[in-house]
Amino acid sequence: MANALQWIDSHAHLTDSTFTAVDSLLQRAQHAGVRSVINICTSISTLNAGLELAKNYPWIYNAAATPPHDVEKEGENVFAVIARHARKGHLVAIGETGLDYHYYASSSAIQKDFLRRYFHLALECKLPVVIHCRNAFKDFFEILDKEYMSSNGKHHPGVLHCFTGTIEEAEQVIERGWYLSISGILTFKNSEELRQIVKRIPLEKLLIETDAPYLAPQTQRGKINEPAYIVETAQTIAQLKAISLKELADQTVRNACELFKIKI
Repeated sequence: MANALQWIDSHAHLTDSTFTAVDSLLQRAQHAGVRSVINICTSISTLNAGLELAKNYPWIYNAAATPPHDVEKEGENVFAVIARHARKGHLVAIGETGLDYHYYASSSAIQKDFLRRYFHLALECKLPVVIHCRNAFKDFFEILDKEYMSSNGKHHPGVLHCFTGTIEEAEQVIERGWYLSISGILTFKNSEELRQIVKRIPLEKLLIETDAPYLAPQTQRGKINEPAYIVETAQTIAQLKAISLKELADQTVRNACELFKIKI
């Protein structure tokens, strides 16, 4: 490992069709210190490719669900396939699922129905959930509190990926014992509000992601994002929280290992 610091990219789409040279991409990731990647699969094809990728790279782990904007078109057929693999132990999380009322590519009723179904699948398989939530936190929290609570009054585990909400929404996520995952959006020039929020997120509730191939950090804007670029986001977080990169790396790796039940 060329880099002494170790990172886990908690959310990347390695099997997205954008990537044509995944082996080289993963070599660059390891050179940058990335020890593991949670590969988010959003279709049958990306899931099948992810399962094959994990055979060659045991440090790649797969999560799967149909994102909210696609559930009306593809949700039913894909759900059955994801459920089968989840029950076989092929996944470390269910996601990304959730609610997105920004574009309404799928109706809110159908989005909420699939969110409930994915929560129930996660409970059945004892897996955490990876949530995409945009302009829909009120409905999301209502469903979360009703469908994903344990008998002792605690919420089952999950993470809000690529968090860009308000400080009040961040606090509500943390109150439920969940993690917040921060992407390269943090480094964008117009993300001052998010930077102020990150200062207040407890370190033990923080994950770092690239969301590759999307959302390349500021110095890489216009390029295809990749796991190696996680370091720029990490540097920004460490500066905001006035901690060392090593402290940030060590804690966020522990957080990811705890949430996804993986070892590095």
